[in-house]
Amino acid sequence: MAIPGSAIVVHGGAGRLGPEHREAVLDGCRRAAAAGRALLDDGGGALDAVQAAVRVLEDDPLFNAGRGGVLRSTGGIELDASLMDGSGQRAGAVAAVRSLANPICGARAVLEDGRHVLMVGPEAEDFLHSSGLPRCDPGMLVTAAQARRWHESFGTVGCVALDARGNLAAGTSTGGKFGDLPGRVGDSAIIGAGTWADAGTAVSCTGHGEAIMRAAVAVRAADEMARGASVQTAARRALSGLRRLAGEGGLIALRRDGRIACACNSEHMPVCVAYPSGWIGARVVRRRTRA
Repeated sequence: MAIPGSAIVVHGGAGRLGPEHREAVLDGCRRAAAAGRALLDDGGGALDAVQAAVRVLEDDPLFNAGRGGVLRSTGGIELDASLMDGSGQRAGAVAAVRSLANPICGARAVLEDGRHVLMVGPEAEDFLHSSGLPRCDPGMLVTAAQARRWHESFGTVGCVALDARGNLAAGTSTGGKFGDLPGRVGDSAIIGAGTWADAGTAVSCTGHGEAIMRAAVAVRAADEMARGASVQTAARRALSGLRRLAGEGGLIALRRDGRIACACNSEHMPVCVAYPSGWIGARVVRRRTRA
């Protein structure tokens, strides 16, 4: 589909979404898209819009990011996030952080600092807190729901946006996988795997992180478009690499001309698209479904 002018797309993660949670998850995606679109409507940039949208999802305990992050094998939470600005391909990412409620803001701090792309662990936290981001008690990130179920979540979250100046940005945030070993980092913090943005395309992925990294899904989708594939074809080809590695997941992609793809080879992926006209549409993308 083509959208004139600015646009924003949000995903709430790939996996199985039970009917009892469908509306709540879609509502969370709508609120995130609305937060990003409000900035775009005011003339804000794509990078700010992506950060704002992802932050809404990180604050919602329904999603596997920020306060909804799944518990690792130790019973604690480690969070990963990345953010990329298509203009100049600036990028920032954080991984295995425990005292930061909004890792997407940490990714933005690394991006703006400019010296590095990826920072991890306690040293990353020290840098982020010295940069002005508030420290939180890691215990506050463990929700009662996660403590009870310890193995369920609605997946990694992400966003892509196009602003009125034609700039693109992408961001992805996750709490990882249930029972991960401490220190494990998935695709959400890896530029080119879970997140990619350049002058022509923005992509955010969700799903089996190890397979997404091995298949370089985000940058492959962008490369396919750069070689002339339609956005839907590029998404399908990128996910075929994931399938060959027996991985499941999905992606959202947004091109500079406003064309969008939402695709997954997992059972479900909730998404929301916000149009500049003010209309917001949310739905659950299903296996082999493409926008």
